[in-house]
Amino acid sequence: MQVFAEMRLDARENHVRIQSHHDGLSLFLRHMPPADGVRSRGVVLYVHGATFPSALSIAHRFDGRSWRDELCAAGFDVWGLDFLGYGSSDRYPEMTETAEGCPPLCRADDASRQIEAAVRAIGDRQGVARVSMIAHSWGTIAAGRFACRCPDLIDRLVFFGPIARRSGVGDAPAGPAWRSVSLQEQWDRFTAEVPVGEPPVLSARHFSDWGGRYLDSDPASRRQTPAAVRTPTGPWLDIASAHHGELAYDPAEVCAPVAIIRGEWDGLCTDADAAWLMDALASSPQRRDVKIGRATHLMHLEAGRYALYRETEAFLCGGDTAPGE
Repeated sequence: MQVFAEMRLDARENHVRIQSHHDGLSLFLRHMPPADGVRSRGVVLYVHGATFPSALSIAHRFDGRSWRDELCAAGFDVWGLDFLGYGSSDRYPEMTETAEGCPPLCRADDASRQIEAAVRAIGDRQGVARVSMIAHSWGTIAAGRFACRCPDLIDRLVFFGPIARRSGVGDAPAGPAWRSVSLQEQWDRFTAEVPVGEPPVLSARHFSDWGGRYLDSDPASRRQTPAAVRTPTGPWLDIASAHHGELAYDPAEVCAPVAIIRGEWDGLCTDADAAWLMDALASSPQRRDVKIGRATHLMHLEAGRYALYRETEAFLCGGDTAPGE
């Protein structure tokens, strides 16, 4: 069930549609090669979080420049995946029905298999055995589960604002199959973590442009009052489950180098969360924990985004082990 044909965000952008592990449902991938004349440094796949797809994250341009542009300038082939139910990938059939009465859609294992389909397709097209991955928020759960299932397909992992296991009391609350998320809900969520008295880190002008594109990511969004984007609720339940003691993957089984990058004001990846995850990633040969000042869980949309870009590039470029060691 294809939703709509995605417009190219750049003349150099390529679009690929592949079959998912769900019969009749296809996944959308966008690709940009390295900038002209720049030496290739490898292939990177961006894995988005719980509420918005690749066009609104890695590929979204703020004042004419995106995170993807920066990575391409550094020499990377950059791919973005839209999970089923998001962006230009197909919608689950349940998303055209009443949300109640069906289990939450796009749980971590389902998403990890979508990542596997994407990585194998990218490997075939690029002629590479491994790809690196940048995953955000809930996307780190899906990417972590994939890394445990398919370690031979992973080079390096950047976990940006990752979700860690906490010791909540009781069971995580279940929810409907999907939910609608309005622009006001996004604004409230994006700005909630900035401490009282601190200047804003998210530009209202940038959010206004982003918001229109966010509503465009769901053709049915403006038929609701208020306008809102339909979103699978599996990611929300995965996060809630992690905070109730059940993380959907075992970090000790991740064998690739991992960078944790988080904001000073990130309520979903606190100092305690990052410390737990650093310890839990016991099999990772290289681990970094980078905290960026004056930044929240959504720092890729904020004033400090270039610090995120530089830290990510430095880790993905490698060259961080002594010769012979």
